[in-house]
Amino acid sequence: MGPGSTIVAVIAIIAFVIIRTNRDRYRAGIMQQPPIDPAYTASLEREVSDLRKRLEVLERIATDEGETRRLSREIESLRDR
Repeated sequence: MGPGSTIVAVIAIIAFVIIRTNRDRYRAGIMQQPPIDPAYTASLEREVSDLRKRLEVLERIATDEGETRRLSREIESLRDR
């Protein structure tokens, strides 16, 4: 075995070890997920619900051929939330 093939063999072994170590770290990270906070999840669900309601109002405003007073009331109701 010459010096060139020895270097290639050492590089191949090092690459194998690095790949194997990274794979094991990745798998360990997937298995150990942080606990889910139910209060935070509930607050996010409420926020999404509120945003959906506001989006419905904005879609209605954009698609209706309404009068200016009604449009003003809709905008004011959004500001009050």
